[in-house]
Amino acid sequence: MQAPAWLKTPSSHGIAWIKLSLFLLCLIPLIHLGWGFFNDGLGANPVEAITRGTGDWALRLLLVSLAVTPLRKLSGLNWLVRTRRMLGLYAFFYALLHFITYLWLDQFFDWGSIAKDILKRPFITAGFAAFVLLVPLAATSFNAAIRALGGQRWQALHRSAYAIAIIGVLHYWWLVKRDITQPLIYALILALLLGVRAAWRERERRRQLQGGIPGRPLKKRVIPIQPG
Repeated sequence: MQAPAWLKTPSSHGIAWIKLSLFLLCLIPLIHLGWGFFNDGLGANPVEAITRGTGDWALRLLLVSLAVTPLRKLSGLNWLVRTRRMLGLYAFFYALLHFITYLWLDQFFDWGSIAKDILKRPFITAGFAAFVLLVPLAATSFNAAIRALGGQRWQALHRSAYAIAIIGVLHYWWLVKRDITQPLIYALILALLLGVRAAWRERERRRQLQGGIPGRPLKKRVIPIQPG
C-alpha cells in the first residue's frame, strides 16, 4: 500500500492546502445541520436530528483521528500525522456541540433532570463520561502541552482516546437499542484499529526480546504534533 513519491513528500504549500481542505470538509456537517435547522429540513424533531448528527460526527472524526497512525505506517505518508490534531479537535468540537444541544435544547438547563439522566440512564452516563475524558485531550493538543507534560506522559494521556472511543460506541449502542447497524459498524472499525495496534505492539515486543535485553525495551521517540 505504498503511495507514489510525489504524494509522500508534498511541499509545505501542498500541506497547507491539504489542511485547509480538511478543515473545510470537517465544517460541512455543521453547515448541513445549520441549513436544515433554519430551513425546516431536519424532519419532525430537529433537536433530535441535531443531537444525533453532532454525536455521529464526533465519533466518526474520533475514529478517523485514531486511524491516522495506522494509515501513516501502511502508506508511508508521514505528513498525515500533521492532520491528526485538527481531526481530534474537530471530534471534540462536535462532541461539545452534542453536549450543549443536550443541555440546552433537550433539557433546557434543568440541572436536576440532567443529574438524574446521568445517574439512571446508562447511555447518558457513558456519553457524559466520554465527553469529560475528551476535555483534557483537547486541552493538551498543543506543542506547549507536550513540553509541559513530557513526551511519555503526554503520549500516555492521549492513548486514552481509544478508551473514549470504546465508551462512545457503547453510548451509541445503548442509545439506539434496536437497529444497531451503525454502532456495530463503528465497533468493527474500532476493533480493527485496536487489533492493528495490538499486533504492532506484540511485534515490537518480540523484536526487542530478540535484538535487545529482555525487560529493557528500546526508548520510544515521540513525534510531536506539528503546529496547525
